[in-house]
This record gives sequence, C-alpha cells and structure tokens, in this order.
Amino acid sequence: MKALVLAGGAGTRLRPITHTSAKQLVPVANKPVLFYGLEAIAEAGITDVAVIVGSTAAEIQRAVGDGSQFGISVTYLQQDAPLGLAHAVLIAREFLGDDDFVMYLGDNFIVGNITSLVDSFRTERPDAQLLLTKVPDPTSFGVAELNAAGRVVNLEEKPKEPKSDLALVGVYLFTSAIHEAVRSIAPSWRGELEITHAIQWLIDEGRDVRSTTISGYWKDTGNVTDMLEVNRSVLETVEPVCLGTVDAESDIVGRVRIERGAKVSASRIVGPAIIGAGTVVTNAYIGPFTSVSEGCRIEDSEIEYSILLPDSSVVGVRRVAASLIGRNVEVTPAPRNPSEHRLILGDHSKVQISS
Repeated sequence: MKALVLAGGAGTRLRPITHTSAKQLVPVANKPVLFYGLEAIAEAGITDVAVIVGSTAAEIQRAVGDGSQFGISVTYLQQDAPLGLAHAVLIAREFLGDDDFVMYLGDNFIVGNITSLVDSFRTERPDAQLLLTKVPDPTSFGVAELNAAGRVVNLEEKPKEPKSDLALVGVYLFTSAIHEAVRSIAPSWRGELEITHAIQWLIDEGRDVRSTTISGYWKDTGNVTDMLEVNRSVLETVEPVCLGTVDAESDIVGRVRIERGAKVSASRIVGPAIIGAGTVVTNAYIGPFTSVSEGCRIEDSEIEYSILLPDSSVVGVRRVAASLIGRNVEVTPAPRNPSEHRLILGDHSKVQISS
C-alpha cells in the first residue's frame, strides 16, 4: 500500500503567514502540521509516499527531505496549479500504479493514528473508504449523505444547502478503481477536478464505497482559529520536561516543556506550554496553551493561547492572546493602552503596541 500526501495548497485563509511559508509547515506544539500526517502514515506501516507540492515545493522538500526522519521514502510530484484533489490523483498515476493507497491532506490534523483504518481497508478492500465527522457548518466542506442503511449515496462539495452535517475528513483510502473515476469527471464550477465527484462516479457505477464516522478530534488547520485549537489539543498531551535553565525566581506550573538551550528568568509559565530551544524568557508571564518556537525572546510581557514562530520577539507588551505570530516578528509597545491584543502577523513584521 502507498500514500499520497497533498502539500501543494496556497493557504489563503492563513495569510499573511502563508505569504512566506507553506501552510502545511505552520507548527502545532512546535512541530509542522504536515509531520503529524507523515508520522501517522509511517505508523500504519506505509513506507512508499508521494508528496504533491506546488509553489512552496522547495520549502516542503527542505523540511521533509527524503523521508528517512519519519521512516518512509518520499517522492515529490509537482502540481503546477491547484486543480483539485482528483487532479492530484491523476498526476500521481505512474507512482501509484495499481496499488491501493491512502490519500492524506497535509494540512489536516487527526488525533490518534490511522492504523486501524488502514488495516481494515487492507482486509476488506472496498473501492473507496471515507472518513466522516459531524461539523456545525457543513457548507465549508465536502458533505456526505447516507441512506437508512448507513451507505454513502451522495457527495457534494461545499453545498449551500447541505443534506447532512457529515463532512469528509481529509483522509481517503482507494483501490485502483479511483483512476478510472478521476478520468471520467469534468472540472467543477471552481475549475477543479473534485475528489467528491470522482467518488460519486464510483457510487453511481455501483462500486463499493464505504464510510466510517469518527467522533475523535479532527481539524482542517486552514485558518487561525483552528490552528490555535489544534495547538491547544496537542499541548494537552505535553509531558513536563526541562532541558534548559530556569532560575530560582521563576515559577513553572503544570505541564511545561522547556527545550535545550532555553533560559527562563524571573518569569511564570503556566502549562500546558512549550518553550523552544534557545528561547529567552525574562520577567514575563506565559499562559496555558502557548507554543513558543526556537530562538524567540519574550521579555516584560504576557502571552497566552498563542503560537510564536521562530526568531520572534515580544517585549514590553502587557498582554497578547489568541494570536499567531510569524517568523522574525518584533512586537513592542506603542502609545495606546488596550487591555488585550490579538495579532495575526506575517514573517518579518514589526508592530508597535501600547504597554
């Protein structure tokens, strides 16, 4: 069995962060979202993986390399334009051959692993196996309609009037039957070859399409709110470790991971939280559900429920919350004095905030 991982999207909903960085590499608990998917694929015993890349190909390749860090072998396939998930299957035809495969969207996050799903598929081999989950707003997703027997009878991409609240999770399993399906459909009104249309073609042809509804945690990390929520979920599993230095004037409460080379002085950190390697925290408060990447500086400031990317600084700011701050960002005081700041800053930004 092989895997097809999609990492070519532009990430428009995460701009300005994604103006200079691949959305699949934005970190959750200081690890790129994409890495969680690759680890889940490896854990399921799949080692032959193709990664679909687009305009951020060089960045994805630098981060993932040949896949050996995950115990897999990676082949890169270029998608010159975002022409849809079914188009990704088309361009991966030679790589996939006639093998069964799992298709995994690189910006999706699923708590746990996909091992049992893959094992079940290997045993029963339906033509397609879908993961579904209930969502409050189905209009933003591919939506499945089930009949009384629980079989998938209809799929619709981002419907204005959804027929159910069951959204397709970004993990699909296919036999080689999907190749005929993707060749048999036309582009949608969005100009894309939709995987939902290809699966609907299988259904209409009487092929065996099954679904599993999951109640566990799943997020499409395409926007800031969901990124912060996924970060919160992952930090809930953090084990307290101190590989850096913490002075006697500091107070570390709960599950806090302090990476090697980090320095904490005259500060209070309340977990769950992660402090990245080489980060310096001085006379500051870091609250729950905060991930601070490597090489950051937090001084005379308060920050919680936020993600800081590498080499950024927050100095002299009374409070930052629910924020996603990019690489090489400087956050400093300005004359005004609000009680709280919510920031979405791109890489290399400079912002003045009242203290």
